Amino acid sequence: MFFTSSRKKIEEHMSTLGRKVAEPVSQREQLDYHALNALLNLYDENNQIQFDKDREAANQYFLQHVNQNTVFFHDLEEKFEYLLENNYYEPEVVEAYDFGFIKSLFKRAYAKKFRFPTFLGAYKYYTSYTLKTFDGRRYLERYEDRVCMVALKLAAGDEAFAESLVDEIMSGRFQPATPTFLNSGKAARGEPVSCFLLRIEDNMESIGRSINSALQLSKRGGGVALLLSNLREAGAPIKRIENQSSGVIPVMKLLEDSFSYANQLGARQGAGAVYLSAHHPDILRFLDTKRENADEKIRIKTLSLGVVIPDITFELAKRNEDMYLFSPYDVERVYGKPFADVPITEHYHEMVEDPRIRKSKINARQFFQTLAEIQFESGYPYIMFEDTANRANPVKAGRITLSNLCSEILQISTPSTYNADLTYEHVGEDISCNLGSLNIAKAMDSPDFSATIRTAIRGLTAVSEQTSIDSVPSIRKGNDAAHAIGLGQMNLHGYFGRERIEYGSEEGLDFTNAYFAAVMYECIKASMEIAKERGQRFAKFEQSEYATGEFFDRFDPAEFAPTTAKVKALFAESSIATPTAEQWAQLKDDVAKYGMFNRYLQAVPPTGSISYINNSTSSIHPIASRIEIRKEGKIGRVYYPAPYMTNDNLEYYKDAYEIGYEKIIDTYAVATKYVDQGLSLTLFFKDTATTREINKAQIYAWRKGIKTIYYIRLRQTALTGTEVEGCVSCML
Repeated sequence: MFFTSSRKKIEEHMSTLGRKVAEPVSQREQLDYHALNALLNLYDENNQIQFDKDREAANQYFLQHVNQNTVFFHDLEEKFEYLLENNYYEPEVVEAYDFGFIKSLFKRAYAKKFRFPTFLGAYKYYTSYTLKTFDGRRYLERYEDRVCMVALKLAAGDEAFAESLVDEIMSGRFQPATPTFLNSGKAARGEPVSCFLLRIEDNMESIGRSINSALQLSKRGGGVALLLSNLREAGAPIKRIENQSSGVIPVMKLLEDSFSYANQLGARQGAGAVYLSAHHPDILRFLDTKRENADEKIRIKTLSLGVVIPDITFELAKRNEDMYLFSPYDVERVYGKPFADVPITEHYHEMVEDPRIRKSKINARQFFQTLAEIQFESGYPYIMFEDTANRANPVKAGRITLSNLCSEILQISTPSTYNADLTYEHVGEDISCNLGSLNIAKAMDSPDFSATIRTAIRGLTAVSEQTSIDSVPSIRKGNDAAHAIGLGQMNLHGYFGRERIEYGSEEGLDFTNAYFAAVMYECIKASMEIAKERGQRFAKFEQSEYATGEFFDRFDPAEFAPTTAKVKALFAESSIATPTAEQWAQLKDDVAKYGMFNRYLQAVPPTGSISYINNSTSSIHPIASRIEIRKEGKIGRVYYPAPYMTNDNLEYYKDAYEIGYEKIIDTYAVATKYVDQGLSLTLFFKDTATTREINKAQIYAWRKGIKTIYYIRLRQTALTGTEVEGCVSCML
């Protein structure tokens, strides 16, 4: 240990601090932070939104709460000695560096003079992320401390890389996902991975293993999605005895109970999703589990549902024909591979004609009507457009069969097989999500956009390499083989508001196109550089369109550059440049020569909590409200202003319900072209919407090349719909 022991001094200091904390806060004449934050949602006497009150609330939160409940140390050396001796920090992280460098890194972070611009950002950080004493009563870290520990962990002894990470995170340009930001450097922690995707095969060994895996992964803090499409339907034979299978619903109930039991030390609740093919015979029973009036025996309350829909389903609905549902057990016997690995659109008509495959039928339009009804009631199911996702997938070594809990992860996976004693006969590849996001507004301000992307890609690669899920070998194997990551984006609407661009306008679509083209180029280049340095490429690289060059041939570099005058000017003022034809051709040659280290590079998640601490609008969709109202634990209602919104630019902050689904889908469709995985797309409808409008939105999204749809949101208003006098975002 590089510290001199001063345990007695620290204990005395802590004892003194404990007495200080117990003393009541002196009475102040001004309002407390909660009341100040509430004023954000009330207009002042000039009918102006009181943004200054929220900034004041953030300041008062520190004066009235954070400072009063923070453990202070005399110096950094004393702090680290205490945190290491009492098992708050992971020793291996610290021991990889000279302590002189650690001090300089913390000094570098504090020199940024970071301040939370909103009350909710500060509140979220201190309630959800910072290191606390084991009794949960006092804070042991400031924001700068958390950033430095994340950087030290991910850099693993590389001092220059640690400094780059601190610069990018402190500036707000790059924000690691919640599991990474929450856990890195802590001794008592979960994994830094956001979520996991598991296949379930049509046998009891796989079902049992998957339930155990869900428990193990949920314990470590990740949401888990599971594929149910391969399971035989209710009433299917088992060992040739008819009417023996119970179908997918009992498995869903087992999984729901598992997720409610396992969570990451109470820090993150267990969460799961299940995906089922639209052409599975249990599909209507599957959807019925989310009906408001569903029987309690089948009702699914906390498990998320997703439906995998191929192109043929839309084509049948267009012709108002019946759609056939196929027995997964029979399909696997006939085709020699699991049902989910058989392209339904390609083989649909031959499966209809094959007498060896049992089948039933429902009306295709009625299926979509039922889908919309359930979404209208519950927001579920998520939708994955199977053929769209697989056509766009640059890695042709397998099929994409499901997505994740937030519908942005789209990767290939392979099945595992088991021996009678439940040991693995063959370990397949399952999926882990190693995520982080760029703040688009801050990235546009970056002095070196290429360096920002390079640091983000290397940071996320470190997440994948520092994760080892030994309890689920298929996850470990998939992660080790793919080094798959998902660099996301957030604050698109915030940036548009700042620059006075209408969401979904010609300029908005032009910016989205140029920005995502630039991101794609820099991501591939960064991954190629890692492969070149290490002499290592992702497994099955040769079976990708990167290796053949087909991926690069999809694009005309002339279409990357901005075309509108305003967007041209924004790019001219930034460090971002879209790739030229020569640069694109050079990258194609370099990738063919050196390969890529990461099988997947981009995925745009919904970015919940990290958006608030980063002062961003969520993901790339529009705001849901100019002043967002959230219920946060014991404190109750908290108000969050849209980033960069002022009383002078309100017209550029129309909410998602006003903007409408067409412009949202148009924006996502432009970005989707450049994202190798998916984008978490939520669709918003006014309270007057009908199921027909939801169906129209689904069809529009499919035709525009969208890969997945996340939630359906309906605006909730009361019967009168009258505004509360003086209130910004409330309706009676």
